[in-house]
Amino acid sequence: MKKLLFILVLMTSWAVSAAQENVAQDTASVASACHASSVGGDRLEEALDRAAEETDEHKFDIKETIFEHLGDGYGWEVPFNHHKRIPLPVIVWGKDGLHVFSSSRVTHGDEYVDGDATFKIATEGDYKGKIVEIIDGKEYKPWDFSITKNVCAIFIACIVVLLLLIQLARWHKKNPFKAPRKMTGAIEAIVEFIYAGVIKPTLKEKSAKFAPYLLTAFFFIFFMNLLGLIVVFPGGANVTGNIAVTMVLAIMTFVMTNVFGTKVYWKEIFWPDVPIWLKCPLPIMQLIEVFGIFTKPAALTVRLFANMMGGHMIVLILTLLIFIFAGAGVAIASGTAAISVAFSVFMLLIDVLVSFIQAYVFTMLSTIFISLAQAEHEEHGAHGDAHSAAAHASETSK
Repeated sequence: MKKLLFILVLMTSWAVSAAQENVAQDTASVASACHASSVGGDRLEEALDRAAEETDEHKFDIKETIFEHLGDGYGWEVPFNHHKRIPLPVIVWGKDGLHVFSSSRVTHGDEYVDGDATFKIATEGDYKGKIVEIIDGKEYKPWDFSITKNVCAIFIACIVVLLLLIQLARWHKKNPFKAPRKMTGAIEAIVEFIYAGVIKPTLKEKSAKFAPYLLTAFFFIFFMNLLGLIVVFPGGANVTGNIAVTMVLAIMTFVMTNVFGTKVYWKEIFWPDVPIWLKCPLPIMQLIEVFGIFTKPAALTVRLFANMMGGHMIVLILTLLIFIFAGAGVAIASGTAAISVAFSVFMLLIDVLVSFIQAYVFTMLSTIFISLAQAEHEEHGAHGDAHSAAAHASETSK
């Protein structure tokens, strides 16, 4: 407990000093302006205008900071110094073909000339934050296949999941009658929890068919969530807080649900068992059922995206309170920093639990949606078996 308090005090001290550095720069600008104004009354207005401009330049932009941390990028930020980035490969298809270069060539507003093409990262407009090609003074968006921070984080999550699950498979192949320990044992416990607690009871005899996809989706989302909570490389990428990533995961569940759906499932969509006036001449129920096909992946997309984005945003806002109250005095700034750091650490611990819960919820809902496309056939078969058993009992009684 003493070590934790000591670390908390150090973090608070660093946060206050970092926040007050901006205020010190603004104060120094104003002081220099006042000193310059003493030269003569004619230069007073000019000096004050210069001081105001310098103060605006150092003004802390909360909105820009939040979206910079939550968004994607062509480089990986270095801890405690976001002006420096770990470069990543930029791969674009411009007007004259393929171009591959390091993202370090276009950082800080620099332009990079590759042959006859000129590229830079747009700082404003519709393409802000994206690689653009400059042709005749105008910005054009090329086809972008770059390995951005989110893409690199996805590759890292895939490698981590592969290594852990392959290690588990090798263990059981070599030691079929022994229980693994440490990390391998933890992974096996999670696999058993998801398979025996969610997949098997829902899909029953078809669980083995869909378990590989569902378990892969769970571990992929879980480790992407955990990596997003790590401040330093290879963490820090807000992958599951990107709606494009969650939409692709939801589309995969959509494909698994509808491609492997039974004939009875599709029959219930296009000709459900409801009164005929609800189906003909106006296809009211058919429209509702078809609409329901697309609302399921939409719910998966928004649920995962919103929960993970919200968790990251809360931590960022709590941290930015330090910089907001930095100019209110040492006492207020120190108190705010201590409270902000304490609540940020608490929220990070909560986010670890949320990372597991959101992966679990996505897997559970995917399992339910897939089972809905399979359960109708099972119920039909169950009714058939019940009818056969009733007929057999009737013949026996005779």
